[in-house]
Amino acid sequence: MIQVKNSMQLNAMKEAGRITGETLLVARELVRPGISTKQLDDAIRAYIEKCGAKPSFLGYHGFPGSACISINDEVIHGIPSAKRFLQEGDIVKIDVGACIGGYHGDSARTIPVGRVSDEAMQLIKATRDSFFAGAKMAVAGNRIGDIGSAISESVSPYGYGVVREFIGHGIGRNVHEEPDVPNYGTAGRGVRLCNGMTLAIEPMINLGTAKVIMLPDGWTVKTADGKLSAHYENTVAITPEGVQILTLIDNDF
Repeated sequence: MIQVKNSMQLNAMKEAGRITGETLLVARELVRPGISTKQLDDAIRAYIEKCGAKPSFLGYHGFPGSACISINDEVIHGIPSAKRFLQEGDIVKIDVGACIGGYHGDSARTIPVGRVSDEAMQLIKATRDSFFAGAKMAVAGNRIGDIGSAISESVSPYGYGVVREFIGHGIGRNVHEEPDVPNYGTAGRGVRLCNGMTLAIEPMINLGTAKVIMLPDGWTVKTADGKLSAHYENTVAITPEGVQILTLIDNDF
């Protein structure tokens, strides 16, 4: 069942979204060659807890980190490790969730590590742009398919692969709620959107094939061809005033 939020619940989600967005800003400042993904994860957990919230992902279905940290051809769900260090030219995906007052925020960014290739920067930008293309369609009266169609059409000129096995989702008291929010679809099809719905819209876009593989750790998802992948996510609320992006703190990030 889709959980439509009232004004009090939306305010709680705004607070969770603010903390989530701020946490990503903290992580961005720490991203540099030589830092381990475990160091990033520790800083993320510390900031979330400092704000009086809890990391949404820590222990979720057994996940061992406070954030999913995925490098280069890893799409999502990378496990933080003290043995993995960022290197110049990498792109790192950091996916963060924070829970406060019983409600969750969920957001992700792809961050360049030092100087990266033009190809990588184009992928990062196109993935970010595709999120905003989809978010513009998150208004009452539209349908879920309008969001996914806008995302896939946004990246189609580049020939990128749009991941299909993993998608966006509703969010609220649970990290994952109904409805599913695919990054592809047919405009005018799917669940009708209404005010009070809250969604995590999260394009996962690959430089090459859309196909992905799961690593033996049972979490980390990589591109099947070993090419780069980018991820951009925000929690949004559908309101009478239009879409509100609850996890966006810095408009340029």
